[in-house]
Amino acid sequence: MIVDSHVNLHAPQFDEDRDAVIARAREAGVALMVEISDRLATFEATHELAMAHPDIWCTVGVHPHEAKEDPDLSPQTLAELASRPRVVGIGECGLDFHYDLSPRDVQLKVFRAHIEAARLTGLPLVIHTREADEAMAETLREEHAAKPFRLLMHCYTSGPELARTAAELGAFFSVSGIATFKAAEEVRAVIRDMPADRIIVETDCPYLAPVPHRGRRNEPALVVHVLDKLAEIRGWSREEAEARTTHAFFELFDRIPRP
Repeated sequence: MIVDSHVNLHAPQFDEDRDAVIARAREAGVALMVEISDRLATFEATHELAMAHPDIWCTVGVHPHEAKEDPDLSPQTLAELASRPRVVGIGECGLDFHYDLSPRDVQLKVFRAHIEAARLTGLPLVIHTREADEAMAETLREEHAAKPFRLLMHCYTSGPELARTAAELGAFFSVSGIATFKAAEEVRAVIRDMPADRIIVETDCPYLAPVPHRGRRNEPALVVHVLDKLAEIRGWSREEAEARTTHAFFELFDRIPRP
């Protein structure tokens, strides 16, 4: 069973052929997809996709790029939206100091609101982090010490120290098409040390298409290339990689019934 844990099918890149993209995913053996919320303004479209397809579930959250749109976002607002059917996670949320499209203090405030929503709902937190390792590690340690919550380091490409901190807090990690990029040896080195029972795979489509499709629009059917690369990196057979990542997926997203 193959699962794509992070898709953005509501994105405008899919407006012309969204149904065909979903059909191709199924033909490739992708049995489940998690449609990710990146802003509250598009949450209705995200949720509608999950409601319309039995193999698609969704999250609710605000990406750090969009934090400036909801600077006073409350945990209660997120928790209320998360009570809807087929919502299985909080996020995508976090810190992105590479682009700084939202002020850093606003990013942090909104991120903490997501953390509290994850506590309120018991749902896993889908975390985006880029060039913010120190601030992310400090925030995770502080918040987890106050009251634990479950977390997923999505599309992990940050350093080994943050990975170790997150792993100590029980984090799961998702591997994306970046693992297939020729210049991503540092990413592959971190993947080799990730907890074997807490790794899942994703496309983050329409972004980050894996080799041999790099540079094109990504889609869920291509998650098979990520799975193959993960197996190679970890020294697993393809069957073992599929079994391990699927088991970890259901351990993390436990609101989704196991088949």
